[in-house]
Amino acid sequence: MPFALLTEPLTDGLTQRALLELLILCVACGPLGTWVVLYRQSYAAESVSHAMLPGLVLASIAAIPLGIGAAAGLAVAAACVAGASRQHAVGADVAVAVTVTGLFGLGSLLALSPEVPVRLGELLFGDPLGVSTGDLAASALLSVASLLILARSHRALTLSGFDPQTAASLGGDNGRASLVLVGLLALTVLIAVQALGNLLVVAIVIAPGAAALRLSRSLPHVLALAAAGAVLAGVAGIYLSYWADLAAGASIALCAVALYPVAALIGRTVQPAMIARGRE
Repeated sequence: MPFALLTEPLTDGLTQRALLELLILCVACGPLGTWVVLYRQSYAAESVSHAMLPGLVLASIAAIPLGIGAAAGLAVAAACVAGASRQHAVGADVAVAVTVTGLFGLGSLLALSPEVPVRLGELLFGDPLGVSTGDLAASALLSVASLLILARSHRALTLSGFDPQTAASLGGDNGRASLVLVGLLALTVLIAVQALGNLLVVAIVIAPGAAALRLSRSLPHVLALAAAGAVLAGVAGIYLSYWADLAAGASIALCAVALYPVAALIGRTVQPAMIARGRE
């Protein structure tokens, strides 16, 4: 019986594709989320996902790939934020908040239109069971590109994140490192939004990285733990969705968020006990 609990979902073709899609996405989301948390840009992740909703809705109406619509939505959001930020009476944080909230409201209204072929729930909460072979190929290509850029930028991100003064003295550009991170964040959200939705994609990006930081102080270990935690959350969410008959996207987000309290508990109890035992 326990063996059947693990193997039965694998006999379904939709579940197989969903699991493969999540493995691809989570390996990219986990390490990136660690840097997002370290740079304190979690709000940027949420802003990016919300700002693309109008583009997603319009793409579904026009019957074009959702990724193209999402990218267009991000471009419009960036232009609006840049324009609002030039007003001296409006700070950058206010410009982002107003723009993102306005775009999210506009997207929600558009999604309620009868011309929209997909339901609002699918745009907001994703549908990993509905990914196609083409979606898998695109996700794999973009995830590899994201990981390669992240690996190439590792030294700059480390210096700018932990010692910005030294980075500047060595000729590094702290602003450029942050820009690279935001660009990768936008790319990753574009990859994952169809499977995990406009709202829930933030959970799989942020939660595993935040949890990993509670378990280790070694950056390589944290990056590896974040990737493993994201994969674990994705797989556990699919199994929870299958056996409990729950929405797949919501189940994955729930499992991802659950990583943090578990990691915090381990960090407070198990780790100190192991350290004390090692000193004896």
